[in-house]
Amino acid sequence: MSRTPEIRLSPAFQRFFDTACSAAGLLFLAPVLAGIALVILLDDGLPVFFTQTRVGRKGKPFRIWKFRTMRSGSHGSVITAAGDGRITRAGARLRRYKLDELPQLFNVFKGDMSLVGPRPEVPEHVRVEAEVWQSVLDVRPGITDLATLVYRDEELMLGASGDPDAFYRESVLPAKLLLNIAYLVSRSFLLDLKLIFLTIRSSFFAQSLDPDLIKRTFGAGVRHE
Repeated sequence: MSRTPEIRLSPAFQRFFDTACSAAGLLFLAPVLAGIALVILLDDGLPVFFTQTRVGRKGKPFRIWKFRTMRSGSHGSVITAAGDGRITRAGARLRRYKLDELPQLFNVFKGDMSLVGPRPEVPEHVRVEAEVWQSVLDVRPGITDLATLVYRDEELMLGASGDPDAFYRESVLPAKLLLNIAYLVSRSFLLDLKLIFLTIRSSFFAQSLDPDLIKRTFGAGVRHE
């Protein structure tokens, strides 16, 4: 059976696409970004943004940008589970609709990230010597990816576990890495467009997202196409 050829992503084309889309997004969403910043400021004061060290391409660390969703000066686990008392009132809404991730368009424009790619992890969760991590770190991390969609309700899953940190390290992260590899095997421009569309749709209509269906159609499909 013949298959429709897919447009593969050359590094130059992907970088052009990322730069153009992130620049357009930052410009178009400027009023939204300003409005979110004002809400955070009124709700819990400064700072408006949150930065954290993540592991990027080739294991190079970089600072990821987010809107701050936790109380200023709060400390604790790098894992966030449902019911975390550090999350502010405004932060809960931002996290629900994934609006706290919007400042990462700046990371994409700068070249630290892509629109689509494996989500970057904190250094303590990365084992650069492992083969699976070497494959994942061979590309730029992204704002969204296959694993992000499948585990959109990750915080609820972690909140239901007795030990969120251990559950993430031992169950969630290994499953995410398998999905990352599945995506990378058949990465294409068309696949990235589908993931971007599903990410935007799930932000506004979360109930329409079926993680099991996503896993079957993308997770299993990309390994055999």
